[in-house]
Amino acid sequence: MAGAEVPDIVIGRLPIYLRALNLLYEAGQEFTSSQELGQKLGIGSAQIRKDLSHFGEFGKQGTGYEINYLREQISKILHVDRDWAVALVGFGDLGQAIAHYGGFASKGFHIEAIFDNDPAKIGQETNGKIVHDIKSLAQVINQLKIKMAIIAVPASVAQSVSDLLIEAGVKAILNYAPITLTVPEKIQVQYIDPVVHLQRMTYYLV
Repeated sequence: MAGAEVPDIVIGRLPIYLRALNLLYEAGQEFTSSQELGQKLGIGSAQIRKDLSHFGEFGKQGTGYEINYLREQISKILHVDRDWAVALVGFGDLGQAIAHYGGFASKGFHIEAIFDNDPAKIGQETNGKIVHDIKSLAQVINQLKIKMAIIAVPASVAQSVSDLLIEAGVKAILNYAPITLTVPEKIQVQYIDPVVHLQRMTYYLV
């Protein structure tokens, strides 16, 4: 089934299911059920079954889901059964932390190009990658055929960086800058703003 036919909220839950399945697999468990997954994730078992039904029938009556098979199928659905090259724009404190974070590579997302506009940072090497001048962004991204990028720049320049990335052929952006980007309809954007999540939680603390 084409991704466009599946609600985005369902796609958003698949990585959560995959993470839980990976943990169960690593613990040596062979089978699970929608009830067990639901208890671990705080999601109704009926919702899990409905979500998975968009992509086929994966469970068996009486035995539930074979964990390894289901994790392989969800990986294929999400196209994370392959490696992805990623560009990182911004090599300040946040960008350096992202560049050194091992969690991306272990899941198949490899930062293959880093960009900044600070002459003091351009030319630095980290994890075998040279920090490029942002002026060379289009050339490097085209050369490496990169389709995904992470933005870790101040909010004041995030939109212009987004425009450069899209013009260079990037189709998906993970944005750490505290600003909502204006992008064409077919460009995928996800946002990470810890302050927003902190502010959401403080509502419940008084």
